[in-house]
Amino acid sequence: MVIFVASVVMYLLIVWSGGAIPLNELVIAVALGVVITLACRSWSPGLYRLTALRPDRWIKLIAFIFGPFLWGMTKANLDVAYRVITGKINPGIVRVQTSLKNSYAMTMLANSITLTPGTLTVDVDENNGTYYIHWINITKVEPTGEDIYGSFEEWAKRVVES
Repeated sequence: MVIFVASVVMYLLIVWSGGAIPLNELVIAVALGVVITLACRSWSPGLYRLTALRPDRWIKLIAFIFGPFLWGMTKANLDVAYRVITGKINPGIVRVQTSLKNSYAMTMLANSITLTPGTLTVDVDENNGTYYIHWINITKVEPTGEDIYGSFEEWAKRVVES
């Protein structure tokens, strides 16, 4: 239902020009909402689990975003600025093993890594939880997850896998 409503509202916001919305645009919005909802359901049936609606998960996610993620983002921005100014970089791709099993937790971690300046998730092997990450300054040949993304993995477990 959420995907349907969000799709209809987004379409109507795109076509709205300040006045009344014509009936044909409403029909198109509803039709597209149905198509998008059915497509999302067939691509990801797990999306319709009610566990995503649990308030404790939303509270944990907000705590992650405004706590460790914001702190990691701030540190990474300062580090990247330093490396841009001084030219002291040692870029490369490293492999990191995680203990995440849930695909949503793996996606949350991959996105958190990619959003943090200086790192980019290049590939994820979902079968064994291996991430390939482009890192702006490789300090170890075999780094741990803690070296690259800090406590993000533990937070992904708390938010999604609990």
